[in-house]
Amino acid sequence: MADADLDKQVNTAGAWPIATGGYYSQHNSPLAQINKSNVKNVKAAWSFSTGVLNGHEGAPLVIGDMMYVHSAFPNNTYALNLNDPGKIVWQHKPKQDASTKAVMCCDVVDRGLAYGAGQIVKKQANGHLLALDAKTGKINWEVEVCDPKVGSTLTQAPFVAKDTVLMGCSGAELGVRGAVNAFDLKTGELKWRAFATGSDDSVRLAKDFNSANPHYGQFGLGTKTWEGDAWKIGGGTNWGWYAYDPKLNLFYYGSGNPAPWNETMRPGDNKWTMTIWGRDLDTGMAKWGYQKTPHDEWDFAGVNQMVLTDQPVNGKMTPLLSHIDRNGILYTLNRENGNLIVAEKVDPAVNVFKKVDLKTGTPVRDPEFATRMDHKGTNICPSAMGFHNQGVDSYDPESRTLYAGLNHICMDWEPFMLPYRAGQFFVGATLAMYPGPNGPTKKEMGQIRAFDLTTGKAKWTKWEKFAAWGGTLYTKGGLVWYATLDGYLKALDNKDGKELWNFKMPSGGIGSPMTYSFKGKQYIGSMYGVGGWPGVGLVFDLTDPSAGLGAVGAFRELQNHTQMGGGLMVFSL
Repeated sequence: MADADLDKQVNTAGAWPIATGGYYSQHNSPLAQINKSNVKNVKAAWSFSTGVLNGHEGAPLVIGDMMYVHSAFPNNTYALNLNDPGKIVWQHKPKQDASTKAVMCCDVVDRGLAYGAGQIVKKQANGHLLALDAKTGKINWEVEVCDPKVGSTLTQAPFVAKDTVLMGCSGAELGVRGAVNAFDLKTGELKWRAFATGSDDSVRLAKDFNSANPHYGQFGLGTKTWEGDAWKIGGGTNWGWYAYDPKLNLFYYGSGNPAPWNETMRPGDNKWTMTIWGRDLDTGMAKWGYQKTPHDEWDFAGVNQMVLTDQPVNGKMTPLLSHIDRNGILYTLNRENGNLIVAEKVDPAVNVFKKVDLKTGTPVRDPEFATRMDHKGTNICPSAMGFHNQGVDSYDPESRTLYAGLNHICMDWEPFMLPYRAGQFFVGATLAMYPGPNGPTKKEMGQIRAFDLTTGKAKWTKWEKFAAWGGTLYTKGGLVWYATLDGYLKALDNKDGKELWNFKMPSGGIGSPMTYSFKGKQYIGSMYGVGGWPGVGLVFDLTDPSAGLGAVGAFRELQNHTQMGGGLMVFSL
């Protein structure tokens, strides 16, 4: 059953009802009141403090005359009336055990909220998923999705489509077995659960799974590609973003990295971690699955955004899915059957793979950049952070251009053996990270890069001092918006990447900007609150360069450019 209310909001140009901008996850807007000629006149309109520090990822939602804002742990939610943004209509501030924070990898972030059936759907780090009445904040239902005692927490923005809420847990770094969970939007009842590893029944493979591409692998591999019962603690969690095609009734997402990071401890392809999935929304049955990095040995958790587009392929309009993976490859597939169409490096620095074989879908590895026990890997590109991470990219359908926020970071990797203990980190590697080789001064760690999605080739690049962690927003006024780790919100010309405007926010930005229209006026909103994996050193006052899984050394200068905060800034002409 379709959610008529959500469908209406998705088709309302001035609303922002889904964290990624819409079902297709294109993170763009037809609003054009702010454009290239007048963006120089954009000023701060109002701001809101969440009262919470640490990493504020994601973006607020706007439905009608209400805005809904989230915070990092303890995952507060605020409902603001846009007629008087200084007034908090209701707030939900959960009480959670502080011990949960100790098992959250890479800061205590929150990637946002969802909306459907007159409810705000939120999650809490402690594994609870809730539906709140959008008008009053009253709890309509609450369920437990995962258990922090075994290292499983919630950071993902829930996703609503039809009468279903999709939710995935974090925790691959602690040996958590990944799954996508589907709940009834009105009652919270579990409808189905599909794991990333294990038996075909538990992974929910349809009878015709990968029938169009049997070379991707089909049945029995969720256990056979693991040694013994290693699949039970094999990771594959999905904490990233979802996309949905209402016509095909398929939703798309990525399962994450296998556990532990030390590849020697888990021989085999480790299916179905590192996989792009196309699943039926109603049943959870997988129609197809494409494993991008078999036997991942670099923590290239493939949970990043899936962007859905419709473009001509060989003269025929084709439903496509594009995905920039942490492994440094931009993939485009037919989202109906999983056919691989494009697989291009996002940057020449990518060296772990020489290429991706389009016929087999298999990456061709360069053994020099492996991470095996008898070999200390150096100058590995990308780093474990990936050349792309949790940021949400934006798509311009007129020029068929994807505007991506990238990390230009490489690493050295030294593995070690360790036992599995429930609720403790299960990594097995020491990392050193540093800027990649191609920046103008060799010190740059971030890029905003425009890609032609027809070919996968880059059009232009705008370099940044730090990783472009939060992603981009495209508005029809010809502007590409993004926030920087050192605290700027910026607007670029979409044709050439020229910087047209910037504003220094109170703290670093790791979220994705959004836009909405209210009473005939366009606004741009951006969360601020430095943190996330790049900010762990600053947030937790760490100094060992290898701490934070290597992030502390790479981002040691960040503390000289911004400090902790947490809130939202809104801009207009």
